[in-house]
Amino acid sequence: MTRFRVVAALAVAALVGACGQQNGAQPVAAQQQPQQEQQLREQQPAEVALTAGTIEGLGTVLTDAQGMTLYRFDKDTAKPSESTCDGDCAAKWPPALAGDGDIQVEGVDRSLVGTVDRQEGKQLTIAGWPLYRFAQDQAPGEAKGQGVGGTWFAAATDGKKAATDDKKAAPNAGLVLTTSSVGDLGTVLTDKDGMTLYRFDKDTAKPAKSNCEGDCAAKWPPLLVQGDFEVRGVDRSLVGTVDRPEGKQLTVAGWPLYTFVDDKVCGDAKGQGVGGTWFVANPQGGKAGA
Repeated sequence: MTRFRVVAALAVAALVGACGQQNGAQPVAAQQQPQQEQQLREQQPAEVALTAGTIEGLGTVLTDAQGMTLYRFDKDTAKPSESTCDGDCAAKWPPALAGDGDIQVEGVDRSLVGTVDRQEGKQLTIAGWPLYRFAQDQAPGEAKGQGVGGTWFAAATDGKKAATDDKKAAPNAGLVLTTSSVGDLGTVLTDKDGMTLYRFDKDTAKPAKSNCEGDCAAKWPPLLVQGDFEVRGVDRSLVGTVDRPEGKQLTVAGWPLYTFVDDKVCGDAKGQGVGGTWFVANPQGGKAGA
């Protein structure tokens, strides 16, 4: 299940093309590189965007404004930012270029967003890591580049490698809580699968206490955690747990968190305002859209 919010147009195309060599012409490879660089520069809009999308099994990842998954490369460096993917590599993994306009962000900490210079222009970075698309991804929600060569990984919104169900593939398999953009509600709390999270006005935050049990909990399943877990896009100091019969329920700013059984896909928020007591939770634990 995947939902993506498009903020602005970002066109980073897969690089293609080879011309036949003519008598007296430069070698084909020498001709292609300037053509590739020019193609990338010409297709960059005045404004670009980074936003948060959710991919089942990976959690929340960085996407461009077209909803295409963005990647980081282990052979690059973040401190200092440096891209080591050029030529044929860049044809397979087109760099996400920043263009000359403002960079629009949604569901991403703007302080982590930057650029690094390369031959084609300025490449977007997250926490210092240069960002790329994968030429074999054809539609939003695809992440065919995940784990390629043991060096390419979908980028999480904090610049780390996106979580996977395989702990050996990525170290962040304990992801439980993250954020995403949902309609007019803006950035909201979601679980690792991108499902919207809610708070209940009949609960209390100080002290943290859930008052939703039995039939209520069947309709509003509590977000349960066990052992170590990871959160993204949320101030860790706001995150806690509260004991309930089923186990430990995750809280933000003291408010217990729930999903809603009528939400079927990522981005649904059918529980917003139900009974005048249920509201989508924002990353600070408040009511989204308030």
